[in-house]
Amino acid sequence: MFTVMKNVYEISKEIESNYGILLSPFATSNDKAIRKYPEEENRFRPPFALDRDRIIYSGAFRRYTGKTQVVYFASVLDEQLTSRSIHTLSVAQVARTIGRLLNLNLDLIEAIALGHDLGHPPFGHDGEKYLSDVSEFYNLGQFHHNLQSLRIVDVISKKGKGLNLTFQVREGLLSHDGEVHDQKLEPKSDKTESDLVEYVRVRESGEDMQIKPMTLEGCVVRITDTIAYIGQDIEDAIRIGLIKREQLPEESTEVLGNNNGKIMEILVKDVVENSYGKNYVSFSSVVSAALYNLKKFNYSHIYRSKKLKVNHERIHKGFKILFDLFYEDVNKQNIESTISKDFLFNKSEKYLEETPSALQVRDYISGMTDRYFADILKKMVVPDITLGHLGL
Repeated sequence: MFTVMKNVYEISKEIESNYGILLSPFATSNDKAIRKYPEEENRFRPPFALDRDRIIYSGAFRRYTGKTQVVYFASVLDEQLTSRSIHTLSVAQVARTIGRLLNLNLDLIEAIALGHDLGHPPFGHDGEKYLSDVSEFYNLGQFHHNLQSLRIVDVISKKGKGLNLTFQVREGLLSHDGEVHDQKLEPKSDKTESDLVEYVRVRESGEDMQIKPMTLEGCVVRITDTIAYIGQDIEDAIRIGLIKREQLPEESTEVLGNNNGKIMEILVKDVVENSYGKNYVSFSSVVSAALYNLKKFNYSHIYRSKKLKVNHERIHKGFKILFDLFYEDVNKQNIESTISKDFLFNKSEKYLEETPSALQVRDYISGMTDRYFADILKKMVVPDITLGHLGL
C-alpha cells in the first residue's frame, strides 16, 4: 500500500483539527490566540505551545530553581524542600490534570502555569514586600510579582525585546493571584489590552483591585496555584520541624486529609466534579470552607512564623542597600558594576533608552536568586582584605 508522505505542517494541521473537536465549548481554541505584534504563523507548534516554549527557554524560568517558595535558601539547605521551581512545575502538572478532565486547552494552561511566578523576587513574598517598600521610596509605585511577570515577558526577556506572547497567556500571568480565596471563578472574557494597563496602574498606585482571568484555562491555573502550595507547604514545615502534623485543624483534615497527597487528590476531584461542563471552575462549599481554614492555619503557623523569619530584618535592609548602590552605579554609568556586567550589557538600546534608572535597578534585583542576592550583597558591602586586592 502506497502512503503519501506528509510534511510536518500538514501533520500539525491534521492533529490540530482533531484536537479542536475534543475541546469543551468553553475552552480557548488556538485560532483565538492574539499577539501584540503579528508573526508568521506557518509553524508546526500551536500558538500557546510556542508561548510555553518561549517561557521555558527564558532566563527568568531558569532562575526559578534558586528562588524561595517558603523557606529561604531552600535549595542550599535541603534539596528536598520546595523551591519556586518545584512549585511551578507542580502547578503546571496539576492544572494539566484538571484541564484534561474538563477538555480545556492544555497548551494554554501549561504556558500560564509555567510563567505565573516569573516575576517573583528572591526570598518569596517577604522579598516581594521588601522590594515594594524600596520601590515606593524611589517613586516607582508598589511592586507586585504578577505585574513583574508580565513585565518580564513583555519588556525584559530576550535582551529587552520581550517574548511577544499571546494576549491570553499574558493576561493569565497577570490574573493568576493564588492568594485570593475563590470558591467559584468565572472568566471575564471581554478584556482588552487597556484593561491590563489599567490594572497595572491601579496596583502600582497602592489601590486594591480584583481581577478575574479572561479564560477558563486561566481560572484553572489560578485555583491550581492554591492546590499546589497548600499541602506542600505543610509538608515542608513538618520536615524542618516548624509544625507537627497533629496541629493541623481538625475541621480541615476531616474533609481534606492531613498529607499533601490526600489534600491534592480531594481538591482536584472536587473541582473537576463541580466544574465539568460549566463555564466556571468551582469547589463545593464544604471543601472550599475546609481549604479556607487550612489557608488560615498556614498563614498563622507557617508564613508568619517568627522561627521562619530569623533573617528577615537583614534581608529587608539588604534590598535597600543594594538598590541604593546600584542606583548610584547606573547614574554614574559604572561599567565595572555587576548591574552593568550581569544585566545592562545584555539589554537592547530600546530597553536602556526607555527604562528609567530606578526601574532598571528594580528589574535587576527582582530577577536575582536567593544565593546570588546574598553573594552580591556580601561583595558590595564587605571590604576585600585579600593581598591580591592590595596588589601584593
